[in-house]
Amino acid sequence: MNLLEIQNLSVKAQERQVLKDISFSVGAGECIGLLGPNGAGKTTLLRSSLGLLEHQGHSSLAAMSSTHRAKHTAWLPQSREIVWPIDVETLVMLGRIPHMSGGQRASEIDQQLVDEAIATMGLESFRQRNATQLSGGEQARVLIARALAQDTPFIMADEPAAGLDPAQQILTMQAFADLAKSGRSVIVSLHDLGLAARHCTRLIMLSEGVIVADGTPEEVLTLERLAQVYGINAFYQNTKDGPVFAPLDVL
Repeated sequence: MNLLEIQNLSVKAQERQVLKDISFSVGAGECIGLLGPNGAGKTTLLRSSLGLLEHQGHSSLAAMSSTHRAKHTAWLPQSREIVWPIDVETLVMLGRIPHMSGGQRASEIDQQLVDEAIATMGLESFRQRNATQLSGGEQARVLIARALAQDTPFIMADEPAAGLDPAQQILTMQAFADLAKSGRSVIVSLHDLGLAARHCTRLIMLSEGVIVADGTPEEVLTLERLAQVYGINAFYQNTKDGPVFAPLDVL
């Protein structure tokens, strides 16, 4: 069973066609990188897929009830400001709310999933810290942990690696790749094509509101397509340590 079905999805904003007849599906065990230059429609695609933006066409997620959707998909938006003065552990526990009845206390399973998410994002020493007093990168890691604790079969994340240092970027993408290996799926928008090449099993590239490529990193990140979509020349090679990608020049 597919975790997401998109058919002929289109979005207009102020008479501008932002997305045009987008169709694709997401199966189990996929780590999908959503690529494209600024203004290509990546955020619009994620938000409209969730039913957060008015759209034409079909999204299986948008068609779900809010209760069902919260148990099916964890959403990590691009905006990550934390405004509640609560500790990190409590904030991560908020990811368990869709699985609790009103007034229900956290169960052992809830606590276990929170502990695992905190460990995955390297936040053990932050557990009792006030989340509003953390740096922007630290807050991003806390919100990723909250999404992991939600323990859904599908995660959608809009630029989760933005603002993180290189080690945390790798840690985050490895966590998503490990979820895919366990049978869950992730779709994550990225500007770092090197991270996408190394950690994603599949890439979907947008340009001017349409899908221009959908396949493995090697199939999508061709020199011709990078020149056409991004206007760059790049290095890409499969090595014994995995795929290596680096932009070289602006054409």
